[in-house]
Amino acid sequence: MHDPALLRKDLAFVVARLASRGFAFDTDHFNSLESRRKSVQTETENLQAQRNSLAKQIGSLKAKGEDASAVMAESQAIPVRLKALEAELSAIQSQLAEMLMAIPNLPHESVPPGQDEQGNVEVSRWVPHSDPQTGNPQGLGFDPLDHVAIGERIGLDFETAAKLSGARFAFLKGPIAKLHRALAQFMLDLQTTEHGYTECYTPYIVNASTLMGTGQLPKFKNDMFWVTRGGDDGVDANGNPVVQEEQYLISTSEITLTNFVRDTIVPATDLPIRLTAHTPCFRSEAGSGGRDTRGLIRQHQFDKVEMVQIVAPDTSYQALEEMAGHAGKVLQLLGLPYRVMLLCTGDMGFGSAKTYDFEVWLPAQNTWREISSVSNCEAFQSRRLQARIRTESGKTEYLHTLNGSGLAVGRALVAVLENYQNADGSVRVPDVLQSYMGGVKVLGAV
Repeated sequence: MHDPALLRKDLAFVVARLASRGFAFDTDHFNSLESRRKSVQTETENLQAQRNSLAKQIGSLKAKGEDASAVMAESQAIPVRLKALEAELSAIQSQLAEMLMAIPNLPHESVPPGQDEQGNVEVSRWVPHSDPQTGNPQGLGFDPLDHVAIGERIGLDFETAAKLSGARFAFLKGPIAKLHRALAQFMLDLQTTEHGYTECYTPYIVNASTLMGTGQLPKFKNDMFWVTRGGDDGVDANGNPVVQEEQYLISTSEITLTNFVRDTIVPATDLPIRLTAHTPCFRSEAGSGGRDTRGLIRQHQFDKVEMVQIVAPDTSYQALEEMAGHAGKVLQLLGLPYRVMLLCTGDMGFGSAKTYDFEVWLPAQNTWREISSVSNCEAFQSRRLQARIRTESGKTEYLHTLNGSGLAVGRALVAVLENYQNADGSVRVPDVLQSYMGGVKVLGAV
């Protein structure tokens, strides 16, 4: 959410930055609301001044023993009008807040302009054994199988998942389930023991206010799964009224981890706050159409190890680079080739001011696929959350929030299966995961 003062001070700047990411700001509507707000506030201030003046006149007339009834009658009409103005101002401010809630964050000045993913810029890549002509990883020396064909040999079961839940779900059993768990445990251990994050266990179901705070609502409701609590008739078993409430399955633990500082003022000495959690994530994939219908790339339910940092405003871009390093370290220790893309203005997420995407190499697709996004949201979320820092001088200002995947577990599983496959269809277990797998070095060996 944006600071209304910024829009009032430099509307042209805001409109231009939003246009760079393909968002058309409705200046006419904003100016109309602002004009009404100013008019109401001016009239309110004038009436308050008039009320004070009349009160003095009444006191003076009474002190002189003169008739004050006419002035009193005029004064008594003012509270009625002030109450009406208060209601009108509240309605205007609600409309302004609703408008601001739907506006994406402003891109940082270092973000390249662009309309879509074609405008993204590669900033680095990590490829231990690259093809000198393309810079991509060298081939495996045989025609690679995709992760579905490999996974089905070690317990990947889409048929059972479809019977249980429908399309875009997976059932893992045996070796592949253990490898999935090993990946999550390895990621959590790395983030907590080497990168200074505190492990958290959070709710998987949250209320609407929580999602408002991190920006999933109101804009992205159709991307969520939700249920409504409360009886159909609005009463409980004893006949007492029950207020129905929508509750939502989290699409990422960024939601719960960032809301940790909601409605709080954090002392500067407590920063930075680094939190991580391994949770399932639930997404309706409402806008995905027919993309990635085969396999584990785009699921309604998947696991992720999330990283969140909550920092002082003057350190957030340093923290962004640090978090990017934390995501990259996971991939390097797993031995998975990846590249880092700086997203352009038109391809960033709603709440982000600057985002790095990490793309891992998938041999069967002969391409790079996203496995992590690391973003600085600056004060966009904290203003919605009313999360502030108290500086050493005693002043308060909004915190900066950052989030990133460290990593998406299912996509990491896909990358391991494809990059560590052998010609016979078996899969080597990466060195860093072998201790989590009970010393097993190869899965599905013939």
